[in-house]
Amino acid sequence: MEKSEIKKRIEKLREEIEDLRYRYHVLNDPSVTDEVYSSLTRELRDLEEKYPEFQSPYSPTARVGGKALAKFKKLKHAVPMLSLNDAFSKDELLAWEKRLAKILPSAKPTYYAELKFDGLAVTLLYKDGFFESGATRGDGMIGEDITENVKTIHSVPLVLRPPFPKLLEVRGEVLLAKKTLAEINKKQKKLGLPEFANTRNAAAGSVRQLDPKLTAKRRLDFFAYDIAQIKGSGTFKLKVPDPLFHSEKHEWLKKFRFKVGELEKKCKNLEEVFAFIDLVLKKREGLPFNIDGVVVSVDELSFLERAGVVGKAPRGIAAFKYPPEKATTIVRDIFVNVGRTGVLTPVAVFRPTLVAGSMISKATLHNMDQIKRLDIRIGDTVVIQKAGDVIPEVVEVIKRLRTGKERKFHMPAKCPVCGGKIEQKISSAGMLTARARSQKTSIAYYCTNPKCLAKNRRGLHHFVNVFDIYTLGPKILDRFQEEGLISDAADLFVLKKEDITILPRFGEKSAENITASIEAHKKISLGKFLYALGILHVGEETARDLAVNFGTLENIIKARKEEIEKIENIGPVVRESVYEYFENKENLHFIKKLQKNGVIVTGEKAKGGKLRGLTFVITGTLEKLSRDEVKERIRVAGGKTGSAVGKNTDYLIAGANPGSKFDEAKKLGTKVLSEKEFLALISH
Repeated sequence: MEKSEIKKRIEKLREEIEDLRYRYHVLNDPSVTDEVYSSLTRELRDLEEKYPEFQSPYSPTARVGGKALAKFKKLKHAVPMLSLNDAFSKDELLAWEKRLAKILPSAKPTYYAELKFDGLAVTLLYKDGFFESGATRGDGMIGEDITENVKTIHSVPLVLRPPFPKLLEVRGEVLLAKKTLAEINKKQKKLGLPEFANTRNAAAGSVRQLDPKLTAKRRLDFFAYDIAQIKGSGTFKLKVPDPLFHSEKHEWLKKFRFKVGELEKKCKNLEEVFAFIDLVLKKREGLPFNIDGVVVSVDELSFLERAGVVGKAPRGIAAFKYPPEKATTIVRDIFVNVGRTGVLTPVAVFRPTLVAGSMISKATLHNMDQIKRLDIRIGDTVVIQKAGDVIPEVVEVIKRLRTGKERKFHMPAKCPVCGGKIEQKISSAGMLTARARSQKTSIAYYCTNPKCLAKNRRGLHHFVNVFDIYTLGPKILDRFQEEGLISDAADLFVLKKEDITILPRFGEKSAENITASIEAHKKISLGKFLYALGILHVGEETARDLAVNFGTLENIIKARKEEIEKIENIGPVVRESVYEYFENKENLHFIKKLQKNGVIVTGEKAKGGKLRGLTFVITGTLEKLSRDEVKERIRVAGGKTGSAVGKNTDYLIAGANPGSKFDEAKKLGTKVLSEKEFLALISH
């Protein structure tokens, strides 16, 4: 980018960040998550460091917080409430330690690691053992007086347990439990009021209520993490020692009956800190409150003081943040992908961005309806999301950052692969994202050329995946097609070892492995066979429904339209697609070719029926069974599996590190089973 464009980008970012900060801290009207705000701020900070000529003392990066609300009395902090420098990887923590070593060359510090709560930072002042006042961070120097609202928080002691000092100032975080947020949003929905986006926004909005009675209804909590001031002797003549370690402060907080984080640890070195970070990550999902990382402090207060402050953040403290599930990036281009059914799917390409632990450089835009709804253009700054095992998607366009150079996307008039004719067809709701399913149908674009290379190639990849022939990866299949060994999937089943070994870079052993795997997977259930055929609108569960209801391949081939539509969950769009597929002579020829080449399709009926009528969704990493094995056991017992948790989901089977499906199940009240509980369910 030209220097002039970089300058404009920096100015746009500053304007947007200041607007978000003002709405969040002053108007109590947050429009984006903290992850989005952090991502934009990080981009601005990186640009300012790379181009110091554009730095400004008025930049948002030089600030700690927003202005104090005019509706509240302002309180000046005796000890400034500083911000923390973020670290987004273990390498960044190692770099932080190296910088500390230069500042403290003779010191050998130890560390204290604790949870970084995702709430609202506040400070509480006690005089002679009695709660005097509570204030928000504000701009770091002056905060908002929230004394009356703090009094409604039951975990905040109004009178300290003796012995106590004459003056005590405690720093901590006001939080809202995940469970409480779900209850509040349920009530908000019933009343027709907007729901809170997350626990942090809910806590911030609750503590800023003018009427303390409204705050009390929100059932807020408070966790203490530091002592800013501790002076003199109180009524009980407590001799106040100077604490030598930050960890000592936590012990004092416990003695004064403040709630502190359950997970915290004194660490001899960063290796122990890393182990603690990994431990917290495993337990994060099950914590009652949201956290976004781990705070790592130099434990020795003398070293902490010597390290000093850089900007408005202490050098001796770092906030390790777990990879966000949302981030911002810039759309560089939009291209069209041709799927195995011929559907044209627009895909956004953008600057590689870290989201939920993965570097993301592209995401599907699904269809033109989604592009129009988002009003997304090439060059836009967008919010991308990836929660757990969810496929990355664009969820928002930040239109205020537009420069006027953005370009609208238009679907091509011809197939970008074969140049064939493009037609628009109604797409079933099952193919849409959760956001679009309420529309029931959508217009999709399809390549109509049956010999389109992309359709054939992707259909072939899909076919071998469903047959579980894992030795045949995409590159090998492409090579077989290029060399003329196969023209379709049926040709795979008559391949001989010597056909493969003549190809360069294919040895005897690899050829044996490929042909043995193909031979071992010639037998397949009817449901999987139907799914492998790649019939338009027929996914794994629809294929299973067809197989169970018709029993044999011959019955499905001869089925009338009305017979197909009688099956539960199959509507007119799917009915037409299935019927038309088996009316096509080329498709029937392909099926006969598969059977001639040795493929055996076994008839299918649900066995046992223990799980008949029940729908399961699987998430996380299972210990004993693979996902396919679990799906097969569910199928054999008469049950169904789904890809997303919804109102019709009966059970969620959750393994280690479950993704967003776990949150959705808790929100909907769906019963969650461990792998052990699932195995017990099907064994009885």
